[in-house]
Amino acid sequence: MSDLPVNPLVLIGVGSSFAFSGLFYHLYQEKKKELKQLKEIPIFRPDQHLVRVLRASPHRRLQYVAVEGMVQADGEPLASQFVPRCFGVIQKIAVEEQWKYWNSLSRTWNSRTINTKETNNAVPFSLVSPGAYINDLYVKVQNPLDASGWYLERVYHKVRRAEEGLANVMLQGLSGERPVSMEQSEELLRVGSTLTGFGEVVLEGGQVMRLQAPQDGRKFILVPTDHRSFLDGHESTASMWKTLTAVTGITGASLLAKVIYGLVEKRDDKSK
Repeated sequence: MSDLPVNPLVLIGVGSSFAFSGLFYHLYQEKKKELKQLKEIPIFRPDQHLVRVLRASPHRRLQYVAVEGMVQADGEPLASQFVPRCFGVIQKIAVEEQWKYWNSLSRTWNSRTINTKETNNAVPFSLVSPGAYINDLYVKVQNPLDASGWYLERVYHKVRRAEEGLANVMLQGLSGERPVSMEQSEELLRVGSTLTGFGEVVLEGGQVMRLQAPQDGRKFILVPTDHRSFLDGHESTASMWKTLTAVTGITGASLLAKVIYGLVEKRDDKSK
Protein backbone atom coordinates (compact mmCIF):
# COMPACT_ATOMS: atom_id res chain seq x y z
CA MET A 1 0.00 0.00 0.00
CA SER A 2 2.82 2.42 0.85
CA ASP A 3 4.44 1.72 -2.57
CA LEU A 4 1.46 3.11 -4.43
CA PRO A 5 2.14 6.59 -5.87
CA VAL A 6 -1.34 7.79 -4.91
CA ASN A 7 -3.41 7.21 -1.79
CA PRO A 8 -6.26 4.80 -2.78
CA LEU A 9 -8.71 6.80 -0.65
CA VAL A 10 -7.96 9.87 -2.73
CA LEU A 11 -8.62 7.92 -5.92
CA ILE A 12 -11.90 6.67 -4.47
CA GLY A 13 -12.80 10.28 -3.61
CA VAL A 14 -12.04 11.41 -7.18
CA GLY A 15 -14.10 8.62 -8.72
CA SER A 16 -16.99 9.09 -6.30
CA SER A 17 -17.08 12.85 -6.86
CA PHE A 18 -17.24 12.50 -10.64
CA ALA A 19 -19.79 9.67 -10.38
CA PHE A 20 -22.08 11.74 -8.16
CA SER A 21 -21.57 14.74 -10.42
CA GLY A 22 -22.72 12.68 -13.40
CA LEU A 23 -25.74 11.37 -11.47
CA PHE A 24 -26.75 14.85 -10.29
CA TYR A 25 -26.32 16.24 -13.81
CA HIS A 26 -28.62 13.50 -15.15
CA LEU A 27 -31.23 14.34 -12.49
CA TYR A 28 -30.87 18.03 -13.34
CA GLN A 29 -31.45 17.38 -17.04
CA GLU A 30 -34.49 15.21 -16.29
CA LYS A 31 -35.99 17.84 -14.00
CA LYS A 32 -35.22 20.57 -16.55
CA LYS A 33 -37.01 18.57 -19.25
CA GLU A 34 -39.99 17.97 -16.94
CA LEU A 35 -40.12 21.67 -16.07
CA LYS A 36 -40.12 22.62 -19.76
CA GLN A 37 -43.03 20.25 -20.41
CA LEU A 38 -44.96 21.67 -17.44
CA LYS A 39 -44.49 25.24 -18.69
CA GLU A 40 -45.94 24.24 -22.05
CA ILE A 41 -49.22 23.11 -20.44
CA PRO A 42 -51.89 25.85 -20.74
CA ILE A 43 -53.12 27.18 -17.39
CA PHE A 44 -56.73 28.29 -16.82
CA ARG A 45 -59.09 29.34 -14.06
CA PRO A 46 -62.81 28.53 -13.86
CA ASP A 47 -63.98 31.68 -15.68
CA GLN A 48 -65.57 32.92 -18.90
CA HIS A 49 -62.24 32.79 -20.72
CA LEU A 50 -62.08 29.01 -20.19
CA VAL A 51 -65.69 28.67 -21.39
CA ARG A 52 -64.91 30.60 -24.59
CA VAL A 53 -61.79 28.49 -25.26
CA LEU A 54 -63.77 25.27 -24.77
CA ARG A 55 -66.56 26.41 -27.09
CA ALA A 56 -63.99 27.14 -29.79
CA SER A 57 -62.18 23.80 -29.30
CA PRO A 58 -62.94 20.56 -31.21
CA HIS A 59 -65.56 18.48 -29.41
CA ARG A 60 -65.64 21.21 -26.73
CA ARG A 61 -62.71 19.67 -24.87
CA LEU A 62 -59.10 20.47 -24.03
CA GLN A 63 -56.97 17.32 -23.95
CA TYR A 64 -54.45 18.37 -21.31
CA VAL A 65 -54.47 21.62 -19.36
CA ALA A 66 -53.97 22.87 -15.81
CA VAL A 67 -56.93 24.35 -13.92
CA GLU A 68 -56.27 26.36 -10.76
CA GLY A 69 -59.07 27.15 -8.34
CA MET A 70 -60.47 27.02 -4.85
CA VAL A 71 -62.08 23.83 -3.52
CA GLN A 72 -65.85 24.04 -3.02
CA ALA A 73 -68.12 21.16 -2.04
CA ASP A 74 -71.02 20.56 -4.43
CA GLY A 75 -73.25 19.65 -1.49
CA GLU A 76 -72.65 19.08 2.20
CA PRO A 77 -68.91 18.87 2.99
CA LEU A 78 -67.31 16.28 5.26
CA ALA A 79 -66.75 17.37 8.85
CA SER A 80 -63.50 16.49 10.56
CA GLN A 81 -63.92 13.85 13.27
CA PHE A 82 -61.30 15.50 15.47
CA VAL A 83 -61.04 19.21 14.61
CA PRO A 84 -64.06 21.49 15.24
CA ARG A 85 -65.29 23.64 12.33
CA CYS A 86 -62.92 21.94 9.90
CA PHE A 87 -64.50 20.73 6.66
CA GLY A 88 -63.27 18.95 3.57
CA VAL A 89 -64.31 17.08 0.45
CA ILE A 90 -61.90 14.12 0.71
CA GLN A 91 -61.13 12.54 4.08
CA LYS A 92 -58.69 9.84 5.15
CA ILE A 93 -58.64 8.49 8.71
CA ALA A 94 -55.97 5.97 9.69
CA VAL A 95 -55.46 4.00 12.90
CA GLU A 96 -52.35 1.92 13.55
CA GLU A 97 -51.36 -0.17 16.55
CA GLN A 98 -47.69 -0.70 17.36
CA TRP A 99 -46.85 -3.92 19.19
CA LYS A 100 -43.62 -5.54 20.35
CA TYR A 101 -42.99 -9.27 20.32
CA TRP A 102 -40.23 -11.33 21.89
CA ASN A 103 -37.80 -13.01 19.49
CA SER A 104 -36.45 -16.04 21.35
CA LEU A 105 -33.62 -16.57 18.84
CA SER A 106 -32.11 -13.08 19.09
CA ARG A 107 -33.50 -12.59 22.60
CA THR A 108 -34.71 -9.07 21.72
CA TRP A 109 -38.01 -7.24 21.48
CA ASN A 110 -38.99 -6.44 17.86
CA SER A 111 -41.65 -4.00 16.68
CA ARG A 112 -44.47 -4.57 14.25
CA THR A 113 -47.64 -2.81 13.13
CA ILE A 114 -50.96 -4.62 13.45
CA ASN A 115 -54.65 -3.77 13.23
CA THR A 116 -54.14 -1.08 10.62
CA LYS A 117 -57.46 0.52 9.73
CA GLU A 118 -58.00 3.14 7.05
CA THR A 119 -61.23 4.91 6.14
CA ASN A 120 -61.62 7.01 3.00
CA ASN A 121 -64.57 9.30 2.34
CA ALA A 122 -65.26 11.74 -0.48
CA VAL A 123 -68.06 14.02 -1.66
CA PRO A 124 -68.39 15.67 -5.10
CA PHE A 125 -66.57 18.99 -5.36
CA SER A 126 -65.62 21.68 -7.84
CA LEU A 127 -62.96 24.31 -8.41
CA VAL A 128 -64.07 27.94 -8.41
CA SER A 129 -62.19 31.18 -8.90
CA PRO A 130 -61.16 32.86 -5.61
CA GLY A 131 -63.85 35.27 -4.50
CA ALA A 132 -66.51 33.67 -6.71
CA TYR A 133 -70.09 33.40 -5.51
CA ILE A 134 -72.06 30.18 -5.41
CA ASN A 135 -73.74 30.79 -8.80
CA ASP A 136 -70.53 31.68 -10.60
CA LEU A 137 -68.65 29.39 -12.98
CA TYR A 138 -67.02 26.22 -11.67
CA VAL A 139 -65.16 23.14 -12.89
CA LYS A 140 -66.37 19.83 -11.47
CA VAL A 141 -63.59 17.39 -10.53
CA GLN A 142 -64.50 13.88 -11.63
CA ASN A 143 -63.13 10.81 -9.79
CA PRO A 144 -60.49 12.70 -7.77
CA LEU A 145 -59.46 9.51 -5.92
CA ASP A 146 -58.09 8.21 -9.24
CA ALA A 147 -55.70 11.17 -9.50
CA SER A 148 -52.04 10.98 -8.54
CA GLY A 149 -50.33 13.56 -6.35
CA TRP A 150 -50.45 14.04 -2.58
CA TYR A 151 -53.10 16.71 -2.07
CA LEU A 152 -54.37 15.90 1.43
CA GLU A 153 -53.47 17.99 4.47
CA ARG A 154 -52.90 16.38 7.86
CA VAL A 155 -55.25 18.10 10.30
CA TYR A 156 -54.94 15.70 13.23
CA HIS A 157 -52.28 13.35 14.58
CA LYS A 158 -52.02 11.76 17.99
CA VAL A 159 -50.04 8.88 19.47
CA ARG A 160 -51.41 7.20 22.58
CA ARG A 161 -48.93 5.17 24.59
CA ALA A 162 -50.06 1.87 26.08
CA GLU A 163 -50.32 1.86 29.85
CA GLU A 164 -47.85 -0.33 31.70
CA GLY A 165 -50.43 -2.09 33.85
CA LEU A 166 -50.87 -5.54 35.31
CA ALA A 167 -52.87 -6.69 32.28
CA ASN A 168 -50.05 -5.84 29.90
CA VAL A 169 -47.50 -7.60 32.09
CA MET A 170 -49.64 -10.75 32.10
CA LEU A 171 -50.22 -10.48 28.33
CA GLN A 172 -46.49 -10.11 27.77
CA GLY A 173 -45.72 -13.16 29.90
CA LEU A 174 -48.35 -15.39 28.30
CA SER A 175 -48.01 -14.51 24.62
CA GLY A 176 -44.63 -12.83 24.28
CA GLU A 177 -46.34 -9.76 22.86
CA ARG A 178 -47.25 -6.38 24.29
CA PRO A 179 -48.94 -3.24 22.93
CA VAL A 180 -46.77 -0.14 22.63
CA SER A 181 -48.91 2.63 21.15
CA MET A 182 -51.89 3.50 18.99
CA GLU A 183 -51.52 6.19 16.32
CA GLN A 184 -54.47 8.12 14.90
CA SER A 185 -54.34 10.57 12.01
CA GLU A 186 -56.78 12.45 9.82
CA GLU A 187 -56.08 14.06 6.46
CA LEU A 188 -58.41 16.29 4.48
CA LEU A 189 -58.66 18.13 1.21
CA ARG A 190 -60.08 21.18 2.91
CA VAL A 191 -62.88 23.36 1.63
CA GLY A 192 -61.47 26.73 0.57
CA SER A 193 -57.96 25.41 -0.10
CA THR A 194 -56.20 26.12 -3.40
CA LEU A 195 -55.88 23.19 -5.80
CA THR A 196 -54.39 22.82 -9.27
CA GLY A 197 -55.57 19.94 -11.44
CA PHE A 198 -53.83 18.61 -14.54
CA GLY A 199 -56.08 16.72 -16.91
CA GLU A 200 -58.73 16.93 -19.60
CA VAL A 201 -61.43 19.61 -19.40
CA VAL A 202 -64.81 19.12 -21.09
CA LEU A 203 -67.69 21.54 -21.57
CA GLU A 204 -70.76 19.46 -20.78
CA GLY A 205 -73.34 21.96 -21.95
CA GLY A 206 -74.06 25.59 -21.30
CA GLN A 207 -71.33 26.62 -18.89
CA VAL A 208 -70.85 23.39 -16.91
CA MET A 209 -67.21 22.25 -17.09
CA ARG A 210 -65.62 19.00 -15.92
CA LEU A 211 -62.00 18.10 -15.12
CA GLN A 212 -61.26 14.41 -15.65
CA ALA A 213 -58.54 11.88 -16.39
CA PRO A 214 -57.11 12.52 -19.88
CA GLN A 215 -57.85 10.00 -22.63
CA ASP A 216 -54.39 10.27 -24.21
CA GLY A 217 -52.66 8.37 -21.39
CA ARG A 218 -51.12 11.33 -19.59
CA LYS A 219 -51.37 11.54 -15.81
CA PHE A 220 -54.37 12.98 -14.01
CA ILE A 221 -52.71 15.02 -11.24
CA LEU A 222 -53.99 17.12 -8.34
CA VAL A 223 -51.57 19.33 -6.40
CA PRO A 224 -52.47 21.28 -3.22
CA THR A 225 -51.09 24.65 -4.32
CA ASP A 226 -51.40 27.31 -7.00
CA HIS A 227 -49.77 26.79 -10.37
CA ARG A 228 -46.97 29.32 -9.81
CA SER A 229 -45.92 27.72 -6.50
CA PHE A 230 -46.00 24.30 -8.15
CA LEU A 231 -43.58 25.47 -10.86
CA ASP A 232 -41.41 27.23 -8.25
CA GLY A 233 -41.03 23.92 -6.41
CA HIS A 234 -39.80 22.19 -9.56
CA GLU A 235 -37.42 25.06 -10.32
CA SER A 236 -35.99 24.84 -6.80
CA THR A 237 -35.40 21.11 -7.26
CA ALA A 238 -33.70 21.70 -10.62
CA SER A 239 -31.52 24.39 -9.04
CA MET A 240 -30.57 21.99 -6.23
CA TRP A 241 -29.45 19.27 -8.69
CA LYS A 242 -27.51 21.89 -10.68
CA THR A 243 -25.72 23.12 -7.55
CA LEU A 244 -24.87 19.57 -6.43
CA THR A 245 -23.53 18.85 -9.93
CA ALA A 246 -21.20 21.85 -9.70
CA VAL A 247 -20.08 21.14 -6.12
CA THR A 248 -19.26 17.46 -6.70
CA GLY A 249 -17.65 18.23 -10.07
CA ILE A 250 -15.43 20.93 -8.57
CA THR A 251 -14.54 18.62 -5.68
CA GLY A 252 -13.55 15.84 -8.07
CA ALA A 253 -11.54 18.21 -10.25
CA SER A 254 -9.75 19.64 -7.21
CA LEU A 255 -8.82 16.19 -5.92
CA LEU A 256 -7.66 15.13 -9.38
CA ALA A 257 -5.55 18.28 -9.72
CA LYS A 258 -4.02 17.53 -6.32
CA VAL A 259 -3.19 13.97 -7.41
CA ILE A 260 -1.57 15.17 -10.65
CA TYR A 261 0.40 17.84 -8.82
CA GLY A 262 1.67 15.25 -6.33
CA LEU A 263 2.77 12.89 -9.12
CA VAL A 264 4.57 15.67 -10.96
CA GLU A 265 6.27 16.78 -7.77
CA LYS A 266 7.46 13.23 -7.03
CA ARG A 267 8.79 12.86 -10.58
CA ASP A 268 10.71 16.14 -10.25
CA ASP A 269 12.19 14.98 -6.96
CA LYS A 270 13.37 11.73 -8.53
CA SER A 271 14.90 13.54 -11.52
CA LYS A 272 16.99 15.64 -9.14
